[in-house]
Amino acid sequence: MAEAESNVVETINGDCHDFQSLLSSSNRDFLVRNNGDRVKIDSLNGTKLGLYFSASWCGPCRRFTPNLMEVYSELSPKGDFEIIFVSGDQDEESFNGYFSKMPWLAIPFSDSETRSRLDELFKVMGIPHLVLLGENGKVLTDDGVGIIQEYGVEGYPFNPEKIQELRDLEEKARTEQSIKTILVSRSRDFVVTSDGNKVPVSELEGKTVGLYFSVSSSKASADFTPKLAEVYKKLKEKGENFEIVVISLDDEEESFKESFVAPWLALPFKDKSCKKLARYFELSTLPTVVIIGPDGKTLHSNVAEAIEGHGIQAYPFSPERFAELAEIEKAKEAAQTLESILISGDLDFVIGKDGAKVQVTELVGKTVLLYFSAHWCPPCRGFTPKLVEAYKKIKAKNEAFEVVFVSSDRDQASFEEYYSEMPWLALPFGDARKPLLSRKFKVRGIPMLVAIGPTGKTVTKETRNLIMAHGADAYPFTEERLKEIEAQYEEMAKGWPEKLKHELHKEHELVLTRRTYYNCDACGDQGQVWSFYCGECDFDLHPKCALEEDKGSKADEEEGTRKEGWVCDGEVCTRA
Repeated sequence: MAEAESNVVETINGDCHDFQSLLSSSNRDFLVRNNGDRVKIDSLNGTKLGLYFSASWCGPCRRFTPNLMEVYSELSPKGDFEIIFVSGDQDEESFNGYFSKMPWLAIPFSDSETRSRLDELFKVMGIPHLVLLGENGKVLTDDGVGIIQEYGVEGYPFNPEKIQELRDLEEKARTEQSIKTILVSRSRDFVVTSDGNKVPVSELEGKTVGLYFSVSSSKASADFTPKLAEVYKKLKEKGENFEIVVISLDDEEESFKESFVAPWLALPFKDKSCKKLARYFELSTLPTVVIIGPDGKTLHSNVAEAIEGHGIQAYPFSPERFAELAEIEKAKEAAQTLESILISGDLDFVIGKDGAKVQVTELVGKTVLLYFSAHWCPPCRGFTPKLVEAYKKIKAKNEAFEVVFVSSDRDQASFEEYYSEMPWLALPFGDARKPLLSRKFKVRGIPMLVAIGPTGKTVTKETRNLIMAHGADAYPFTEERLKEIEAQYEEMAKGWPEKLKHELHKEHELVLTRRTYYNCDACGDQGQVWSFYCGECDFDLHPKCALEEDKGSKADEEEGTRKEGWVCDGEVCTRA
């Protein structure tokens, strides 16, 4: 028996896996379907297998499983491909619920030993994980998830030769790119209108085409779509040779239909090319509008920001036009004043703590920080107390300073609750200037803090980082002030050794290092700017603690009181 087990292990760890040895146990020679049917393992001989490591509690698994099911449904009729679910669920009820939606086979949940063995054998470090095996049991790839996501059924039979062939075709498509290679698939040579009519892709040749990647559930997409529709309408009215093709990533057909806010075109709902194009153009943000020039080559990877900022003026989206827009932006920045930023039509005020209006003109000549934040945002709530502390210190020394809260809260009550923690001014909740400011300063995440100098020019959009690093000392946030701070820090460290040994950390030398914030491992107090630091152990000492003359003797005394065989770290002593 021992010899037989040894042979099994040897086979499993070889280049080719015997399916029977791989998937069976001492008292089981079958796999199961979700209706309870048993399938003999030896019936899989000569079949390509996918071992699908997944679990119901795993969000990425639940998102990937439908993609795998789609591929499986197309390949299953061939009779030479099967998938086996190797569950990572913690209980049988969860396993049954998840497996009930799967059309393939599974290792029985009760056989935890085999499931654990497969996890270890294929070094499964995360899920979803898909190992693809050839008919001879040879591992074709352990990146089945990536291959299915990138190529879908086109990747079949998933061997290295096929994947290389597809990659070569992709490279060729890039070098010989045209509107046809982008939009035509093996089964489709058309795009569709809002009423479902087919328009041949050939009709787009010679035109400038915007590929609009959209998800209706994305607020950024929802806000941008009307702006794009307005630009599209104006260009059509001018007779420009321009077209938009929506690449919808929506899961619901109703949402897809809602994307036709203008008489533009689209790839059909849930067309396989949608996700393929998202990968091809390395989609990383929404909204994205890729511009394909009349020659079929990519003119720009994303003009959404340009359309938001300049509208129809961004057309024809050429490098020359973007150079002109950059000059326009420079001129705007040179002419920028606080009034041009904060006044829009009749909206010429901000509000104080009592709700009273404060005219924007009263802030002219001051350094003003625009604080983009929201109560629902944990990083915002964490930063606000630090900003309040810095604000009070700066205000105590210089009245020519103010902060204006620009809220992204979802309702008036949340705005009022959050604003009650702040001692400064604010835009009223729901103010029409908020989206204009977000667009002007390209606010992609919060909290964000923009410093406007006394002349009305933008000083920096990195003010949050400056407050975090230097607190009130960062005021007035200019390059000159930062140079002064750097000079002070260098002066502070004069005469200190670059490296030292210390009794509290005998393992390695401590190196004098710039650190934004840390907790000293000697006294426990927070430190910043300089630390004697060990990167390997993440060990910090305040310079004052590291350089104390009597620290070594104190450490020696403490060391003497420790019990042999124990190691003390902070407030905890453990056996060595």
